[in-house]
Amino acid sequence: MSDILDKIVAVKREEIASAIKKKSLAAMRADAESRVLTRDFVGAMRAKIAAGQAAVIAEIKKASPSKGVLREDFIPADIAQSYAEGDGQVSAACLSVLTDRQFFQGQPDYLKQARASCELPVLRKDFMVDPYQIYESRAMGADCILLIAACLDDALMRDLEAIALGLDMAVLVEVHDGAELDRALKLKTPLVGINNRNLRTFEVTLDTTLALRERVPDDRLLVTESGILGRADVQRMRTEGINAFLVGEAFMRAPDPGLALAELFA
Repeated sequence: MSDILDKIVAVKREEIASAIKKKSLAAMRADAESRVLTRDFVGAMRAKIAAGQAAVIAEIKKASPSKGVLREDFIPADIAQSYAEGDGQVSAACLSVLTDRQFFQGQPDYLKQARASCELPVLRKDFMVDPYQIYESRAMGADCILLIAACLDDALMRDLEAIALGLDMAVLVEVHDGAELDRALKLKTPLVGINNRNLRTFEVTLDTTLALRERVPDDRLLVTESGILGRADVQRMRTEGINAFLVGEAFMRAPDPGLALAELFA
């Protein structure tokens, strides 16, 4: 792991220990298992692609560790509605909501507010390192979770996936290189996210996705993450047969995020 990931994971473990004191694992699991009717995250993405459109997971993110606050006027419900509407023709397939407090100024209530305001399936974007967080995700209403291969060994990644699938949630597994991709492909989930950001240098290059795409089987849905900034980036990916995207910062600074999404993916 990179130094920043090491730091984040350490903080996550502290947060989990504190959370368990307030609500036990058994209680959180019971809460999660009482929730029904998840939204079909994978189905929503495949439906967009079948209709000839890009499947966009549109991110709701207040801040980042490197760039600080991205959007002062941050109202998750309004942003979610904007993404769901787009320009009336082009819109998001799903949402991604940052819930990490310390590094991204997120919180679980942002996910709840976003999901309640529209019909789109929602990914909880956080750093999952413990089963408690998976149950917590379902309890707060998440339809999908993110597993970052760089944070997890194979056994834990497999266990967290199994819990999520057992709760009828989708799983997006994120990789940064070929070794992580090989590990991710051992999982059951069809969703594989290739993050174009180098964990050591933080350089972003779409060549990462292009270099790995041939190694992703046809039955998996490849999602390209980070570095999609303009229509040329989108066209480059789609020309190469990549039709699923996770995009956030490019929209957070726009007056109307949904219209910005529609313009980018028109």
